[in-house]
Amino acid sequence: MQKARYTLTAIAIHWGMALLLITLFVVGLYMHELKFSPFKLQVYAWHKWAGVTAFILVMLRLAWRLKHRPPALPWTMSKMTKLGAQIGHGMLYFLMIAIPLSGWLMSSAKGFQTVYFGVLPIPDLLSKDKALGDLLETTHMVLNYSMAAILVGHIGAAIKHHLVDKDDVLRRMLPWRAR
Repeated sequence: MQKARYTLTAIAIHWGMALLLITLFVVGLYMHELKFSPFKLQVYAWHKWAGVTAFILVMLRLAWRLKHRPPALPWTMSKMTKLGAQIGHGMLYFLMIAIPLSGWLMSSAKGFQTVYFGVLPIPDLLSKDKALGDLLETTHMVLNYSMAAILVGHIGAAIKHHLVDKDDVLRRMLPWRAR
């Protein structure tokens, strides 16, 4: 059994990002179906602010992670399973960067500048281009559904480790000290 736990910082970042990303996904689904109104515009603004915040946090998370190695995976895991875990985590990091970037690019191409918390204008990365904006909207959606699928796999793997393998992989990331 593994004894090493993630640090409290790593645990807080993990669960904070999980909550933020799930909220962003749910709000994204919700806002897409709203009829045009001031409320819809406000929800879009909140979504964009949260997306910018997620982008900033993932950059901080990556910087922190470069200096703080995670606990080793259990020696009982096969090389292929370890490789799968590394690929899955790599894809999650890629998507945590690509999704907000695709949203930023989409907003730029659609001509809707992001003003962070209504105060700090974030420069557009592209000039207005409806066709490109529509393509980026599709890209943003596909990336989000890909993230959802990978998260289901991530959660499933954590549960499998806990219930089937009976190792500490899940417990060492829990915010409380599970036995």
